Amino acid sequence: MSVAYDFAHSPATEFMARPQHLLIDGRRVPASSGRTFKSLNPATGQVIATIAEGGEADVEHAVAAARRAFEGPWRTMRASERGQILLRWADLLKRNAEEIIELESIDAGKPISATMRQDFPAAVDTLIYYAGWADKISGDVVPVRDDALTYTMREPVGVVAAIVPWNFPLMIGMWKLAPALACGCTVVMKPAELTSLSALRIAELALEAGLPAGVFNVVTGPGRVVGDALVNHPDVDKVTFTGSPGVGRGIMKGAASNFKRVSLELGGKSANVIFDDADLEAASKAAASGIFFNAGQVCSAGSRVLVQERAYDEVVERLAARAKSIKIGDPLDRKTALGPVISEKQMKSILDYVDIGRKEGARLVTGGEKVGERGYFISPTVFADVAHEMRISQEEIFGPVVSVIKFTDEADALRIANGTAYSLAAGVWSRDIGRLQRFAKRARAGTVWMNTYGYTDVRLPWGGERDSGLGREHGTAAIDNFTEPKAVWMNLAV
Repeated sequence: MSVAYDFAHSPATEFMARPQHLLIDGRRVPASSGRTFKSLNPATGQVIATIAEGGEADVEHAVAAARRAFEGPWRTMRASERGQILLRWADLLKRNAEEIIELESIDAGKPISATMRQDFPAAVDTLIYYAGWADKISGDVVPVRDDALTYTMREPVGVVAAIVPWNFPLMIGMWKLAPALACGCTVVMKPAELTSLSALRIAELALEAGLPAGVFNVVTGPGRVVGDALVNHPDVDKVTFTGSPGVGRGIMKGAASNFKRVSLELGGKSANVIFDDADLEAASKAAASGIFFNAGQVCSAGSRVLVQERAYDEVVERLAARAKSIKIGDPLDRKTALGPVISEKQMKSILDYVDIGRKEGARLVTGGEKVGERGYFISPTVFADVAHEMRISQEEIFGPVVSVIKFTDEADALRIANGTAYSLAAGVWSRDIGRLQRFAKRARAGTVWMNTYGYTDVRLPWGGERDSGLGREHGTAAIDNFTEPKAVWMNLAV
């Protein structure tokens, strides 16, 4: 989808100026406590909105509303009608694209050109895709014996808690919302405290599209309060979460209270492996995009670039040249390629890792500095001479920092690529088709890109194992996430 937008009149300004209340049972309401918090623009550090700070009482109200809607109009509605409501919602998103894109760019510090090109179209595509699934979720007739009719059916899981991260709030939010709603579930969403605005706006549009009250609720506020209350609530049937491994472990413990179903998309330390027979220009270009896109705040970012010995120096040089050429600046400037990181805390964490890399003996080729006096900008950073055991090679930095690691042969590349706690994604570059296939088979990764890097599509499964999470999103895997199979046995010998 390619549409030209005019942001001169800032259609999001009026929305941001409003008190941003919770959305519970079809109404915008203040937090029960009356508390609020400030949302900051990461490009300037300035306040852009005042948002309700939800608490346990608000979670209680939202879950009760979701349960009523699940037992009432949403679950009993014809599946085709649910799909039509989701399609009307998608149409409203497209009609309000300018406002939503601008909100996302300002709130998350995302370059507006990338939000227009990727985040917003992906969110709409996801909604349309699962709207089409709504009346196609079926079971099977299983011929067990002649005197019985035996078949399976799929029923919605129930009330879903969707806990969404700050790096792709609109896109990842829709990854969770669309399939859950298409399956007949109801949702209480907790957007990240740092990026709540797009969730609140699209929830309003969902009501306008005809979504019944209580089907989609939004409770904003801190994870340690709102998130924990959702995870521990006895009337929540499933938790879907994207975020850090540490929080994911806590969610699994909390979900054990009533054996909630859980799906987790967690961290990554993805290896982008470049053999010396690869197209080094194409590989270096994709490697730079793979780590510097969204300021490196991507779970599948190619933060480890593994390069075979003979090509190593050339790739380092090419990566450094690309890093130096990236335009850093105002996210609302369409020429900007690298915006700020999300917060001052995140900026400090990334710069601490730059210091760690230096102390460990890695060579800082370029970058690694705060840029400008306002906002949370960091220059694209390239480390060379990185040893596999170093912390900057093993730990998720979640910023525009790449570690370039040397390897000798195919076995060495696989050893290094598989040698972290993560398993979300990997890339491999070579002209040898056999090598590509061997690597794809042996790499511990939920997605493997060959001679490309970073593409996703809602029609393909997405997720990882170990510290990268549990379960898969997208495609038919998401239908499995939000439905329970039921076996039915009818006696015919009566």
